[in-house]
Amino acid sequence: MHENSQLLFSHLAARYFVSGQKVLEVGPDSFPSTYATIIGGRIAAWHTVGLAEDSRLTFRNTSEYSFPISDDVYDIVLSGQVIEHVRKPWVWIKEVARVCKPGGLVITIGSVSWPYHEAPVDCWRAYPEGMRALYEEAGLRVLLSRWDSLETPGYRRYRPGASAANQPRTWKWRLMRRIEPWFALPVERAYDTITIGSKDAMTRRSGEGI
Repeated sequence: MHENSQLLFSHLAARYFVSGQKVLEVGPDSFPSTYATIIGGRIAAWHTVGLAEDSRLTFRNTSEYSFPISDDVYDIVLSGQVIEHVRKPWVWIKEVARVCKPGGLVITIGSVSWPYHEAPVDCWRAYPEGMRALYEEAGLRVLLSRWDSLETPGYRRYRPGASAANQPRTWKWRLMRRIEPWFALPVERAYDTITIGSKDAMTRRSGEGI
């Protein structure tokens, strides 16, 4: 879980998590996950679902596009650094929306600037316009969709890439970090798209987009 994903979650998504909610996290990075640790213990139930053979998962799905969960269960369905590894995100997002309660939220954070990385596949990079189209296809009303980086503050110019912690710490890298502020050279940092959408009760009743 890289730094920018955590920062976007803390600044833009954490406010939606309130006491007593049921949350489903798709593809957690650890147990408890980084996002669950940021939120703390005020959530009534923080469940997880994933493809990994890990007994710590609440649910294990054998298909990318089918969760062993009933309809309309969770107040928030969350995923971070998952959607870029889904082969058919237009199918997957409908399954994510299905297990969300009417009136609940779907929150996704997806890598945009990271280089190719298999997990076990790496398929997509999506900007806000693309995420809006996916959410609308699943009957979700987009509240926010933003492509941004909040990491490595204080420099004048940036270029999309990987987080600093994932860049090779060579002597050239250290030298460039020292001289970049003086010459306004672009600093590499990660960019991600965070999207938050609501599953409106009227949409669910009519069955549109689900």
